[in-house]
Amino acid sequence: MWDERYAEIEFAYGTQPNDFLAENASQIPTGPVVCLGDGQGRNGVFLATQGHTVLAVDQSAVGLARARALAASRGVSIQTEVADLADFDLGEGRWMGIVSIFCHLPSALRKRVHAAAVTALQPGGVFVLEAYSPEQIAKGTGGPQSPDMLATLAELQAELTGLVWQHGVMLERAVHEGRYHNGLSAVVQLIGRKAA
Repeated sequence: MWDERYAEIEFAYGTQPNDFLAENASQIPTGPVVCLGDGQGRNGVFLATQGHTVLAVDQSAVGLARARALAASRGVSIQTEVADLADFDLGEGRWMGIVSIFCHLPSALRKRVHAAAVTALQPGGVFVLEAYSPEQIAKGTGGPQSPDMLATLAELQAELTGLVWQHGVMLERAVHEGRYHNGLSAVVQLIGRKAA
């Protein structure tokens, strides 16, 4: 499904970064950043333009090929890795930033990835997330239709124990990101820092 979506002529979620990430990117210390489920690379490429060394991880080789082309068009480069997050090793103390923008996973896998993310951050490193909350299903403006792939703020904070919260909200806001995220949306936003 993802290869088909990312092979469409138009970028599925646009070429501009997620606006929550763009507004808060300055909170991520300079250094290596991994973008989880980065698809066609709009967020990873943006972070590369901000001076970060970026690894974009996604299960779609088609999406990541588009990501590399987008980076080249912006005069930057990113590393890409085709991987299923069930098998991807985030490492230990490796990243100054871990970015998860609308990267929806089955709850059991999400909990494993989030626990690994806390371990994988360097001291002072920052985790940034925006995702749809369970209320999104009724809105029909994007995201998965499975409640198991959506989480509340409290659930996410529990999964990311070990971070100091800089920001954490559930809210409704307009999201306009290509044809697949478009309209009033119910989202959860998180920024957490690993203690230095």
